Amino acid sequence: MPVQADRVAAFHRLHSGGTFVMPNPWDPGSARVLAGLGFPALATTSSGFAWTRGRADTQVDLEQVLAHLQDVAGAVEVPVNADFEGGYAVDPDQVATNVGRAVATGIAGLSIEDSSGDPAEPLLPFELSVERVRAARRAIDKSGTGVLLTARSEGFVVGRPDIVETLRRLRAYSEAGADCLYAPRITTVVDVEAVVAAVAPKPVNLLINAPFMTVAQAGALGVRRISVGGTLARAAWGGFLGVAREIVDAGTFSGFSDLPNVDGLFTTD
Repeated sequence: MPVQADRVAAFHRLHSGGTFVMPNPWDPGSARVLAGLGFPALATTSSGFAWTRGRADTQVDLEQVLAHLQDVAGAVEVPVNADFEGGYAVDPDQVATNVGRAVATGIAGLSIEDSSGDPAEPLLPFELSVERVRAARRAIDKSGTGVLLTARSEGFVVGRPDIVETLRRLRAYSEAGADCLYAPRITTVVDVEAVVAAVAPKPVNLLINAPFMTVAQAGALGVRRISVGGTLARAAWGGFLGVAREIVDAGTFSGFSDLPNVDGLFTTD
């Protein structure tokens, strides 16, 4: 796939120096708009996509996600990173199988996380989590695509905000073959610096889903890549809900003023 190869190569180059923002569209339309604004890469969002299906996050299945990845990657000319949850499996061999299917959709990158979905034990066991990253690495290498592998440790997302354990996991994931490391929802300078130092020289992704840091500040801390998760989708839903509630509660339509020309965003010469 020459097109995919070009995008994979471009995605790897983006991780070689500097800091870039990789926002998260939730459908082909939002992907095209973000690419048109000049962002050099995009990432899917599991939550944003689930909401388009009338589901909560994690309530869409593998087949729906694979179709979504193909739709988004096919809609734009920039690299697309896949939010691939936990690989839609627990067993490492099944993770490898699913990753093999995902890389065939045209994506340039893919992330695997270590959350379990079990409130009592919200992170998968350490050794199993490491083996799952190894399995994803093997699947990518077997595919020959060079798709960039990001490994995520979800402690700060699932109520286990232990930076020591997070660093232990990210180091192990790096050694297991991850190209990029990611601990979503860390929000302090100290924690960001710790993650960057722990996995150096490999690049780190930082989630910014609230105004706690600027791109320049993140770059100064050594962050290579910034994503926003489902927050752009939430912002869109916020505008929609505000206008809809005004109509149902007040019977007025002031939210219909100063709206963008959406057709104009997609019109080509």
